Amino acid sequence: MGFIVHRPRGHFVLNAARRNAADRRPPATSHRSARALADSAPMPDALLLLPDFVLIALGGFVCRRTPLDRGVWDGIERLVYYVLFPALLVVTILRSPLTPGTALPLVGCGVAVALCGIGLAYALRLAPGVDARLHASGAQTAFRFNTYVALAVSERLAGAAGLAWTALLLAVCIPIVNVAAVWPLARHGGQRYLRELLSNPLILATSAGLLGKLLGLELPELASVTLGRIGGAALPLGLMAVGAGLQMGALKEGPRLAAALLAIRHLLLPALAILLVLALRLPVAEQMVVVAFAAMPTASSAYVLAVRMGGHGGYVAGLVTLSTLLAMPGLPLALAALRALT
Repeated sequence: MGFIVHRPRGHFVLNAARRNAADRRPPATSHRSARALADSAPMPDALLLLPDFVLIALGGFVCRRTPLDRGVWDGIERLVYYVLFPALLVVTILRSPLTPGTALPLVGCGVAVALCGIGLAYALRLAPGVDARLHASGAQTAFRFNTYVALAVSERLAGAAGLAWTALLLAVCIPIVNVAAVWPLARHGGQRYLRELLSNPLILATSAGLLGKLLGLELPELASVTLGRIGGAALPLGLMAVGAGLQMGALKEGPRLAAALLAIRHLLLPALAILLVLALRLPVAEQMVVVAFAAMPTASSAYVLAVRMGGHGGYVAGLVTLSTLLAMPGLPLALAALRALT
């Protein structure tokens, strides 16, 4: 004996209404596409570094105007230095297409710019009247670069290829500039240089990432995503820590040294990069990537490194802030100069 199940007529009407509504509903992909188009809207070159400066200003405001005072930011500095920035370096290097042979002229230009910056910054120590502690702390700001800004700019200039080229430059140049940044601080502080190199978290992370890449190691997806998210917190917290430690008055202790370091970072190195890419006749897209790389603001982690190694943190914080401000017009001007010469 069978059973006949009678469903209320309204049930079919309701289902039909739901199906009709679903048919009229815009597909989710179109919504995502609109959002992606909105997110990909180009930012003017002159405003590209404005978010970094806003984060620095926000850190200064929070430290001075809220209960999150200097004591809180001391702990944040340690977190950035020992956990967040190392994670960022490892992920950046492991995700980079480390094939220097296929882009040897481009890599050579980047290394030449870094080495020239190191040499000029070190030479300033020989100038009369230069304070040893200020030089040991601030020298790094002449040749280090903001990793996240470099990646963002390169993607805007040359798309996925630009991003890959910059990741390769970072993988090769990060070990060079990190070692060069540690040496003056270790020497001035009476620390054993080799011991400091072997225990410095930025250098250890760079070496680990580089070794893993050369060995062809790949992180499991879970580990890669986790490290990426940890590293993603490095830039905003690092920049806010710069603002929290900012003492613009500290630059008065060595104004000529500060001017010389920033001139190397924002005048001499971009000019050198333009000469190199034109002399080597690199493709136009690679030229723009190299020149933008040379015109980057200095690394926000320079402040954290100086503080953690007993340097003059306030002086370096002022240099980082001014470097970010100078790069806002300096970067588009360097690219405009390149275009005018090609």
